[in-house]
Amino acid sequence: MQIKILTIGGTIDKVYYDALSDYRIGEPAATELLAQAGVSCQYSIESLLRKDSLEMDAHDRALIRDHIEADTCRHIVITHGTDTMVDTARALQALNDRTIVLTGAMQPARFRDSDAAFNLGGAVALAQTLPAGVYIFMNGRVFNPEHTIKNRAAGQFQVST
Repeated sequence: MQIKILTIGGTIDKVYYDALSDYRIGEPAATELLAQAGVSCQYSIESLLRKDSLEMDAHDRALIRDHIEADTCRHIVITHGTDTMVDTARALQALNDRTIVLTGAMQPARFRDSDAAFNLGGAVALAQTLPAGVYIFMNGRVFNPEHTIKNRAAGQFQVST
């Protein structure tokens, strides 16, 4: 089973540029995280966008959807910024002939206390085991995008009421 990992950007891939005193999207963190974990399933990593999710729009989501639709892979993990991850997951729900798991991180993967490795590992495992559909994996939970919100104050994803 092949897993396609699409990197979109977001906090998981952010790098601190000391000379500029800000963060920017860097190389996909998934490459290093999966190598460090010794992941042995077949996977490929493709950087599709390098955007903060707050800068994403309907055109970007259509690009992601069209890219996945044209791909033959049926098991896909998307690393994505957390602020609009739910919006992108909802935009992909018509692609119900494959398993798509979106994940990200609250802290950059390069930070010692980041949740990036845990979230990516969980998403890779879920992409292999869940039935076809679109899911979000954050905070150790699997979410249905239609019933999910990001609670910024709590720093976590939750089931919406």
